[in-house]
Amino acid sequence: MSVVSAHASSDFLLVKPGDIVVVEEGLPVIGSSPADWWVARVIYAVGGARDSQANSLFQVACVDTGMIRTINADLVRGILSPMDFGE
Repeated sequence: MSVVSAHASSDFLLVKPGDIVVVEEGLPVIGSSPADWWVARVIYAVGGARDSQANSLFQVACVDTGMIRTINADLVRGILSPMDFGE
């Protein structure tokens, strides 16, 4: 298992279905409470209109609740456990 830095802004470009990712909703604003974050497994990745290889949306399942949601790819803050189909 490898861990990708949670501070890299382009982690979402590396995400594939099966990966476990950290999702952060709501950007912190000065004087407000911290942003909410949660862990999800990626079910499906949607490519962008200009570049189908660049992720723009993910369908994910929250690992705590099982709730399936569609999120913008830029909400992914890091890959906790990349799925490697080669192993």
